[in-house]
Amino acid sequence: MKGKFVMADGLDGSGKGVVVGALAEWASQNKLRVFDIRKADEFPEPEDLEDYDVIVSAEPTFFLVGKAIREELVRENNRKYSAMTLAYAFSLDREILYKRVIVPALSAGKHVFQERGMVTSFVYQPVQEHIQLSELLKLPGNRLAMQYCPDLLLILKASPENAVQRLQHRDKKDNSIFDNLAFQRKLADRYGSEWLKALFEKGGSRVAYVDADLSPEDTVNQAVAAWEGLVRKS
Repeated sequence: MKGKFVMADGLDGSGKGVVVGALAEWASQNKLRVFDIRKADEFPEPEDLEDYDVIVSAEPTFFLVGKAIREELVRENNRKYSAMTLAYAFSLDREILYKRVIVPALSAGKHVFQERGMVTSFVYQPVQEHIQLSELLKLPGNRLAMQYCPDLLLILKASPENAVQRLQHRDKKDNSIFDNLAFQRKLADRYGSEWLKALFEKGGSRVAYVDADLSPEDTVNQAVAAWEGLVRKS
């Protein structure tokens, strides 16, 4: 069995975590054993994942470089790290995740459901400081990730106003430098762009757009339907 890789990406507050959680629930209901790295205490080794059929992951990760990204680099603290610093950090975090988890899991025939990925870097950092996409594609972690493009890329399309409103109503705040309406409006056009879709289709991804302005239930149903369509065709 060939493992399938699904990535959900979109604006902050668009519902990526809800969608990935729903895919994990689908897997459990279909008697697949799920390992959710987002709930782990430390970065797993490949041997820790041997008894599982589905791996759930997220970027940035919650360990090592990913922890530094979450707790320092993108958090509001007035230290103002550059977009290129973030690009290098995300690339390194991504390289560790792929070498340690994603590539071994897919090679072993496991499914991977992931919240965010290299799509985020290609959308966010150029808006932050006008970094060229060509520069981002040269970074080691990004080069590696593009060799393993997701089989299904779910782009959640929510209006920036709705997305930011949801962030404001969260009990747990990320306090991210990106969680403001002006920035999210700039990102929305890039997520819906033809060049982004073409980039991943060239890498072999099926790109599906999910209307995330609908209810959480309707958003989840769209994502699960896209996944089930992929499974039926395999």
